[in-house]
Amino acid sequence: MSRIPAALLVIDMINRFDFDGGKALAGAAEPASKRIAWLRGRFHAAGWPVVMVNDNFMDWKADFREICAVCSQDGMQGAEIARRLAPVPGDYFVLKPKHSAFHASPLDALLASLDVERLVITGVATDACVLATALDAHMRDYALAVPRDCVASITPARRDRALAVLRDNCRADTRGSRSIAP
Repeated sequence: MSRIPAALLVIDMINRFDFDGGKALAGAAEPASKRIAWLRGRFHAAGWPVVMVNDNFMDWKADFREICAVCSQDGMQGAEIARRLAPVPGDYFVLKPKHSAFHASPLDALLASLDVERLVITGVATDACVLATALDAHMRDYALAVPRDCVASITPARRDRALAVLRDNCRADTRGSRSIAP
């Protein structure tokens, strides 16, 4: 079996955005969600895996489908984003309790079973969960891409600082999604 060239990780885009700074983050995440949806379509067309990774919001009884249902309800801050990026058949999903998608989750085992060479990491927040996940992926020797138009932070400056760290320290490709797409 040959290695899969890349997997797309979509981090924390199924979100209530009901925290301090959540409204600003949701505003920045809206255009990123459209680019992520486009990129996800490219991964599906290539037959490459898409992994939805999301906080469990410390609800230890909820599964991913329940979290999607709550976040996509009318009136919820991130409802449109959650509906746009809800998992489709064939997508994988992983719940995480903390910032990194690798910490206390089955992501390592999933990626090993898929035999993935490179991770394309998207989502929110660039300076928190995306950064922590990318740093952990780098420590696991994955090649990395973090397309700048597929991530968001509360401010553009915070996004840009995190992308600079990933570019400078992890050799992450931070060009736009059109340059990174399969």
